[in-house]
Amino acid sequence: MGQPGPDALSGSTPPPPERGSVISRGTRVYLRTFTPADLDHLSAWVDDPFLERMVGSELLQSYKHVWDKSPAFFEAMLTDPTQVVLVIEAYRGWTAPVGVVRLFNIHLLEGYCFLETIIADPRAMKRGFGVEAGKLISYYGVDVLGLRRIEAKVYEYNVLSMNSLRRNGFRQEGVLRQAGFDGERYWDLVIFGILKEEIEAQRKKDKVYLPLDPPEGNGREPS
Repeated sequence: MGQPGPDALSGSTPPPPERGSVISRGTRVYLRTFTPADLDHLSAWVDDPFLERMVGSELLQSYKHVWDKSPAFFEAMLTDPTQVVLVIEAYRGWTAPVGVVRLFNIHLLEGYCFLETIIADPRAMKRGFGVEAGKLISYYGVDVLGLRRIEAKVYEYNVLSMNSLRRNGFRQEGVLRQAGFDGERYWDLVIFGILKEEIEAQRKKDKVYLPLDPPEGNGREPS
């Protein structure tokens, strides 16, 4: 895991060399393509019980239980046309990825998908990294994939994720009763959604993100 720079390092500390192809840049984080070396980080994250309970990620579960942490998972993930997985890198001294963000269950014809944001390093939480990563990949979904709607599901006790979605303009649309299982008991899943015009309205408020820089790579291709 990387060491956070904002608290421990001076502002003059040079950023680490960028890995993969950068897809989008924000003020706190940038998103890049997943590389085979990132499987080492994924291997540590899938064994974190806190992430398991808070996120319940199908991506992490599949890597651990279906693929048994096999290197072949990288190619399978890369060639899956129903998802785009990007690594979240933070500026100002963070020397390792702080998490991943992905669009999955992508339905290009209908123009919708689901969003999942995983901030894996506890020291990176409550810094706005997840909010900005979700914002950037939503812009990517609209600009590059032509999506018109993005959805997200959150465990009822994950207030931090719900607040992050609301800050990005998502609206709570309903509740799936006892649809989530944390290994011990069933919980409600809270459903959020955002439409293309709402994403665009959010982007106009955040003028710092305009215009969105052209991608330096394709989210579906290896570096």
